[in-house]
Amino acid sequence: MCDYSLEMYRSRPARAGEEYRTHRFSSGSIGFLAPDNETTAVCMAYDTRIRLEDVPRTILSAHGVTSPADVVFVRKETGIYQDAVRFANGRELTLQQLGPGVRARIIDEVREPKREGRESKAMELA
Repeated sequence: MCDYSLEMYRSRPARAGEEYRTHRFSSGSIGFLAPDNETTAVCMAYDTRIRLEDVPRTILSAHGVTSPADVVFVRKETGIYQDAVRFANGRELTLQQLGPGVRARIIDEVREPKREGRESKAMELA
């Protein structure tokens, strides 16, 4: 998915074979950036397995994780930012915590992100 904080930006679903980078959008929120358009947020389905590279060393050492790392894209139930990744050791970090510049590649089949909240209701009414 894309965090609510990225709702004001143009977005599209993740695509197999593309590489993404975490990016700090002008709102201050961090999300995945489309490689072909620096203003488009990429939305990823929860439970998608992705490979992360270029995770900052401070993050790696603070949380006992390694890079590259195969992680699962998850939704945190608490906090302002809910888009997160779960490492093999169980640590969950939001994209905000990872920071900008982390590379990501999907290692599973791409699934369509589920739409939630107001957006899904608007689509049902259309």
